[in-house]
Amino acid sequence: MEEKLLLTEELVSVIEEAFTALASRQVIMPEIMRIDISEFNGEVDIKSAYIPGYESFCVKLSTGFFDNPKKGLPTSNGMMILIDSETGEIRKIFADQGLLTDLRTAAAGAVAAKHVSRENSASAGIIGTGSQARYQLEALTIVRSLKNVRVWGRSLEKAEKFKEEMEEKLGLPVTVTATAEEVVRKSDIVVTTTPASEPIVQAEWLHPGLHITAMGSDAEHKQELSEEVLATADVVTCDSLLQSRRLGELRACNDNNIIENTIELGEITGKGVVARRNEEQITVTDLSGTGAQDTAIARYANQIIGG
Repeated sequence: MEEKLLLTEELVSVIEEAFTALASRQVIMPEIMRIDISEFNGEVDIKSAYIPGYESFCVKLSTGFFDNPKKGLPTSNGMMILIDSETGEIRKIFADQGLLTDLRTAAAGAVAAKHVSRENSASAGIIGTGSQARYQLEALTIVRSLKNVRVWGRSLEKAEKFKEEMEEKLGLPVTVTATAEEVVRKSDIVVTTTPASEPIVQAEWLHPGLHITAMGSDAEHKQELSEEVLATADVVTCDSLLQSRRLGELRACNDNNIIENTIELGEITGKGVVARRNEEQITVTDLSGTGAQDTAIARYANQIIGG
């Protein structure tokens, strides 16, 4: 499956359509069910969404066990079940070990960058050094002509490995920075890809024209951006406002004006709402990951691999 499913412009369009559906159809998307396994620093999420008019939909189980790298294991795992919308029959089970989630999350980051970041953005900053950090950078190259990359992670060894791998894969120069602050101050687009429980990015680091995509917060205890970052931003966007307020960066926001003016990506992709209005604005996109994205990529995978 990995050989057939790649981060492509087509896949970005598939996830873009999922956001459009969220804004334009009566999508049935229940709240995420999560089981916290605090004893082993792990979590299990169950997500789903039925999109009217689609002959199939997905129920996904995904896991994140954040001590796994110490054991030589990947952080993420999981599976997706594609179900017939009319009969409830199981069409396909993808025991993908989290690959489809990784791809759809990265594609969502590309959608955000495509519609919210400056078109002339040339410098990318990645905070985090795991698999999603790699996928997010690769996805950015689909929608923006990058010239250089900066990366910061808590482990210098992992950051150096990220540099080596991504320079070879993408042909872009990657600089390992000593601080997250340097990444933010010197980048046009920043993507945060961590399971942080305390804010990493601070408001005083922001600069005109910056775009930040924060994709790590998908639970009540996670937060990558300080509340002041949202207050400083000129435009805040998200995948699902309801979900972001419960599990994403907007959970820590107490300013009703910010919440009321937050734009969902589907309003941009499907309704023509304009997020960024000039090159000086500071923009933020909060991605908490939606069941609609899972249904979209499971259907796409079934089409690519063969029904």
